[in-house]
Amino acid sequence: MMLVKPSLSSLFAPRLNRTNAQAQQPRFISTSRACSLPSSDSSSSSSSSSSSSSSLNRRQFVSQTATLSLSISLAATTGLYEQPAKSEEALSAWERVYIPVDPGVVLLDIAFVPDDLNHGFLLGTRQTLLETKDGGKTWAPRSIPSAEEEDFNYRFNSISFKGKEGWIVGKPAILLHTSDAGESWERIPLSSQLPGDMVYIKATGEKSAEMVTDEGAIYITSNRGYNWRAAVQETVSATLNRTVSSGISGASYYTGTFNTVNRSPDGSYVAVSSRGNFYLTWQPGQAFWQPHNRAVARRIQNMGWRADGGLWLLVRGGGLFLSKGTGITEEFEEVPVQSRGFGILDVGYRSQDEAWAAGGSGVLLKTTNGGKTWIREKAADNIAANLYSVKFINEKKGFVLGNDGVLLQYLG
Repeated sequence: MMLVKPSLSSLFAPRLNRTNAQAQQPRFISTSRACSLPSSDSSSSSSSSSSSSSSLNRRQFVSQTATLSLSISLAATTGLYEQPAKSEEALSAWERVYIPVDPGVVLLDIAFVPDDLNHGFLLGTRQTLLETKDGGKTWAPRSIPSAEEEDFNYRFNSISFKGKEGWIVGKPAILLHTSDAGESWERIPLSSQLPGDMVYIKATGEKSAEMVTDEGAIYITSNRGYNWRAAVQETVSATLNRTVSSGISGASYYTGTFNTVNRSPDGSYVAVSSRGNFYLTWQPGQAFWQPHNRAVARRIQNMGWRADGGLWLLVRGGGLFLSKGTGITEEFEEVPVQSRGFGILDVGYRSQDEAWAAGGSGVLLKTTNGGKTWIREKAADNIAANLYSVKFINEKKGFVLGNDGVLLQYLG
């Protein structure tokens, strides 16, 4: 078998100049509902005698009154008339933010300009790109002409800022860059031979960024994307197929991709295989990804880093595990959670002690002791959406991202 390392010289083409992005007006759809009372036609008689006319009018009056009373009673019973909505229990620490997106949009990532935390961007499926200039209270759609020149409906996966410099990656392969805090975006052309789809990018310094694909390729640039160098010598598939005797369950002849990938503040990565049967880690300086057997019976849903440097692990079906100690390890212990049988999809740490976990059907959990115990935010049960991601910008600003355009903002 011949293994081919990712080639850098042909992966990135020269940068093209693009025009500044133009604002796109949000669309508002209003609906109205009307109902009318039932009516009956009245009759009169002018040719009969006064006594029979009086008797007929009395019969008509009684009949029409009974019909009207019955109609009103049926309408109240069957819900033909608007009833005052029952007030829902308010979220204790979060507030729902309504944004101008189409139903079915899944929100994927959010970032703010470090020098201006009122200015941020929100990404999602169906080429969703929203901008806020009031800290996240209101959002307006943004359009990028260079991303609309082709007949693609991009899925914007990840966004990151360092100073006024920002990056966006998406699928199909698209890489956007700004040097003026998002006032304008330019598109950096990419080779069609790039291994995998770009799923994550991190702005690491001036003119510098780190990009990851779902096949495990890691690329680093230090000149605003003009050139990129590979941080690993081969993709994950090549590594696992080369080490079939490594003893990793499910790794033999691996041809899949990452399901999730998360980066620690020190630059280490943890990724979950697409089938969830094992996970991989990478630390700066290593030439290859390191595979690990899962220490739990159920398949892994997601993994990430705690505030103290340890790992958290979510399994399919709603289980939550924390690693013993800090750093990379294969030893985990389960923590009881009240997920109501729904899967937990992400965990975000606000501080060393406080963290939030989110999941399917509005599951929202809180810990104030570093993850030892969790309390369910019962008011979130009323949210008819799956909550996919928990993002804390700092201790005072955080967001929960879900499907159908659901966005929750942390109130503290």
